[in-house]
Amino acid sequence: MATKKITFDPEAGVAYPCDLIMNVGADFSATFNVVDTSNTGFNFSTTNSVGVGTTTGWTGSSQMTKSTAIGSTAFPAATFTVGIDTTASSGYGLTISLGSTDTRSVKAGRYVYDILVGSGATVYRIVDGNIQVRGGVSS
Repeated sequence: MATKKITFDPEAGVAYPCDLIMNVGADFSATFNVVDTSNTGFNFSTTNSVGVGTTTGWTGSSQMTKSTAIGSTAFPAATFTVGIDTTASSGYGLTISLGSTDTRSVKAGRYVYDILVGSGATVYRIVDGNIQVRGGVSS
């Protein structure tokens, strides 16, 4: 999958919208190069140019589910592995991924997902959107 460039503004309180496509039975990954509102790489290793963060770094989590409706008892269809790149030469970014064994157990259809990042006790929803999961003839 192509890398997406996203702007992270912690003060806005709004996640960057990004729709994705996943194939059943195939390895999946999506990479996001993250910049701040001044188009500077968002440093996930320390306090950064917009003044958020801690010297202990950042953590991330991400899941996809069929529904986020109020009162829904939907369980996550999958939990992504989240990688946080803290090196400036790589462009400061996030990667979410699932192996082919995990995608094989996801049924074709439309899902919603989000990516959360945290620094200390503060958690931000940085990206959210839909994932279209496509079944294959040979999966």
